Amino acid sequence: MSTMTPEWFSAALGSRPDEGTTDVDGTSITYRAWGDAGMPGVVLVHGGAAHAHWWDHIGPLLVEGRRRVVAVDLSGHGDSGRRERYELDIWAEEVLAAAASGGIEGPPVVIGHSMGGFVTLRAAALFGSRLHGAVVVDSPVRELTPEERAARAGQAFGPLRVYATLEEGMTHFRSVPDQPALDYVTRHVARHSLRRVDDGWTWKFDPRVFVRAHLGPSVLTRLECRIALLRGEHGILSQQMSEVMYDRLGRAAPVIEIPDAGHHIMLDQPLALATALRTLLADWDHSQPSTGPVAVGARLQGRAG
Repeated sequence: MSTMTPEWFSAALGSRPDEGTTDVDGTSITYRAWGDAGMPGVVLVHGGAAHAHWWDHIGPLLVEGRRRVVAVDLSGHGDSGRRERYELDIWAEEVLAAAASGGIEGPPVVIGHSMGGFVTLRAAALFGSRLHGAVVVDSPVRELTPEERAARAGQAFGPLRVYATLEEGMTHFRSVPDQPALDYVTRHVARHSLRRVDDGWTWKFDPRVFVRAHLGPSVLTRLECRIALLRGEHGILSQQMSEVMYDRLGRAAPVIEIPDAGHHIMLDQPLALATALRTLLADWDHSQPSTGPVAVGARLQGRAG
């Protein structure tokens, strides 16, 4: 894909976010936030072994002058602290804590990608009445994410390697599953995926984040908040699985497909992802929740430049 950095991307990164921390059960949780505090807003939740910077070019596009956008580092990821044990329930609590500490007024919309989609579903199950909505991005319930499968098979995310320089470490950054991606987005994400240690640079995530209970389909019930499903055309949430999830969620959750997108939609089709989210959020801002079925399989045209 193109190596030229477009103006929209440079402008998004130029939107300097507020940075903050909050404590959840004795562990420091970091977050990044765009837009004015004290406004309604959304929380962006990254996938397994990822971090809040995966959303740096998406968050500013969701502000639209009237929304607070918070991207959280779950414990064991990014610049947040580590735990002895990781569970979806505590990550769900971290999401709500980041929303409150990050300056979101009222119930937030939670948007989670991959493993972060599982966290989002768990937050909706536990705290549905305290959420304005939940958006699950390419997260197939009933299946392990590609990151979890690779970790359990010993193919990735094992003992953390140390690299002599940041630049060397960045050359080893790979998405799981591997897919086409925009070079300028990948470079930015890779740069913020490493941390300084005594003898060089290593990855920020804790490999133990993949040692946890899996989210089963029992969580897919009629939740106390709106919910929507997004999938990449070439992602891991198949059309068949999205229809199963749609049925179990009461046939009232729209399913939106991003054309020509892989699993990591923010890496290959970020503008289409931002457009889908902005459209959905605008609709939720000005409509009442649906109590009946909606059309499954809506398709959004778009391509990143």
